[in-house]
Amino acid sequence: MPTYSRRTRIAAPLSTVWDFHSTIDGLRTLTPEWMHLDIVSVHGPDGELDPNILETGSQIEMSMQPFGVGPRQSWISRITERERKDGYAMFRDDMLGGPFALWVHTHEFYGDGDETILVDTVEYELPFGPVGRLGNPFSKVGFEGMFRDRHTKTKAVLE
Repeated sequence: MPTYSRRTRIAAPLSTVWDFHSTIDGLRTLTPEWMHLDIVSVHGPDGELDPNILETGSQIEMSMQPFGVGPRQSWISRITERERKDGYAMFRDDMLGGPFALWVHTHEFYGDGDETILVDTVEYELPFGPVGRLGNPFSKVGFEGMFRDRHTKTKAVLE
């Protein structure tokens, strides 16, 4: 299965970086403008509408229209795991419905003094089976731009 990963040092403490990434506002801030993100709804694990923190079991329904081209693409994401302990935090989301055959995104945060190492790792499969796999080398080009933008925004907002 193809995997993409990006690692960046953020000059902000782990708690600050973690708190920022734990909210829907963090997602809105970090999604590149060229994705034309629209958050349709956010439900907490207990069904609560618009929870303050995206806990395990939270679901986000959104739509995107990359570069404003073509029809909007629906995407439903679910937080499947969330952990925080001394010096480390992580959460993982998967795609319940959307443009990929498989999407599992792990967000990891490693405390390093007053700084944080942010690591995003995506395991994915493109749609259309064997034909889609032909596009794997090209998909990493798209991921690189998107995650470079996300990490640059994280630094700009939190440092």
